[in-house]
Amino acid sequence: MTATTEPNDASRQKLRLAADFWTLSHPGYVREQNEDAVACIVPDGADGKWDLLALVADGMGGHAAGEVASRIAADTVLRLCTELPGSPPEVLRGCLIAANAAIVECGRDDPACAGMGTTCTVLALRDGAAFLAHVGDSRAYLLRDGELHQLSEDDSLVAEMVRRGLLSEEEARHSPARNTILRVLGMEGPLQLTVWQEGLPVCAGDAFLLSSDGLTNLVDDATIAATVARLSPRDACEALCEAALAAGGTDNISICIFTISAAPPASPDPP
Repeated sequence: MTATTEPNDASRQKLRLAADFWTLSHPGYVREQNEDAVACIVPDGADGKWDLLALVADGMGGHAAGEVASRIAADTVLRLCTELPGSPPEVLRGCLIAANAAIVECGRDDPACAGMGTTCTVLALRDGAAFLAHVGDSRAYLLRDGELHQLSEDDSLVAEMVRRGLLSEEEARHSPARNTILRVLGMEGPLQLTVWQEGLPVCAGDAFLLSSDGLTNLVDDATIAATVARLSPRDACEALCEAALAAGGTDNISICIFTISAAPPASPDPP
């Protein structure tokens, strides 16, 4: 299997929690380009603004332009997340607004990139709480006590129809309009974002998953939950990617999984 993977492990003593994480991105069997971007980092710095930050972006546009848009989004968020002042919601909102402006400007300057855009889903941990910032139809999930919860809401036409009672979940899954996205980074005009104003308390045993729709369009929630529950982040990423490929691999597949456990007790100061 041709894929890119980035292993990471971090322990944050002030939270008394440890995070183990892995990312994977695969072009799939149909797309010529991999237009996804995925990352999971523990930012450096003494300010302690973030304990972990993960994101996935699924680009769209002309030839290779989607890759440009998703990379701009990822680079902008990862750079500004430690530079911008403010509360976690303010920082995350500022990151996505800046990424949107950068994508729009690039599209104006380069005709080959005109009209490009990208989804962007960000999960950030700070002081034992998770904060979400989201636009598009990439997804964030939480697996807690064996139950999978979708944390993000799709900014898509079929998802809006489901929320209004016009389609069932099953009808939406097979609708020819399921890839019609209503909001992305790179759109002109006012930017509509989902940004949590309050953090979700994180517990030891929690597992979080972010992915592009190359996974969630082909692999059902029950399979995702069972896989994340029984495997390490690395093995779960690889197993879920294989499942999406076995189902056709019709899109780029990007996955980030991180699990939370109790950190080891702090070592006593040396004499």
